[in-house]
Amino acid sequence: MPPTRTRTFRMSRTALSLAAGAAAMTFVVATDAHAAVLWDGDASRGTGVFEAVLCPSPGGASVRNRGDAHGDFFEFLKPAGSERCEGHGIDRPELLRNDRTLWFGWDSMTKTGNAQTVFQWKSNGTDDRNQQNYPVIMKVEDSRLKVWYVAPGERWNAIGSAPWTPGAWHSVRLGITTSSSTGGSAEVWLDGDRIAHETGIRTWDDLGNKPRWGTYGATISDVSSINWVDDPAMGDTRADVD
Repeated sequence: MPPTRTRTFRMSRTALSLAAGAAAMTFVVATDAHAAVLWDGDASRGTGVFEAVLCPSPGGASVRNRGDAHGDFFEFLKPAGSERCEGHGIDRPELLRNDRTLWFGWDSMTKTGNAQTVFQWKSNGTDDRNQQNYPVIMKVEDSRLKVWYVAPGERWNAIGSAPWTPGAWHSVRLGITTSSSTGGSAEVWLDGDRIAHETGIRTWDDLGNKPRWGTYGATISDVSSINWVDDPAMGDTRADVD
């Protein structure tokens, strides 16, 4: 996913080729589009873009760069003997609210076809302080990206699945309409194809929700696992995070 500043630069170049009045209008449009990117998790900003990092030693979350088009990206390394390494939440949690539509976009590459949970729309609070542990969850399992909606009472509903190639970058886009009743929805796009879409669901828990990226799962606690994540972002529309 190209950084927002690149999209804005392209629009500004177009504006320069127009008459003064039209250029001013184009500038306004570009500014509005930029403002719709609510949160920019570019790895060049460091792991502080997340509210917290949940990674035990000797693993951890770090910034990597292979000198290719992806530039800086995050590496989530879960060591053997641990269940998780995740970037938890965003550094602007006040943007996460009920009764609104949010789009998240990022690129991801896992080392194996069994990185288990690579994304959670995680509920805040624990035990009797929430009704849903994670209303939306994604796993890389059996070399497939699998998507579930998890209803109150830990009722798992598989809503989508598609092939996932380990060692290759994949584009993931997630749209969530938040609702503390049953007015919510969730859809997932993988490499440009919609693989999951569910409506009439509860997607906002009692104390709210936040995103988590990484690699997590009890079934892989005895092995190391890596998930590389590039350019996570959040906006009002899918176009904002493409």
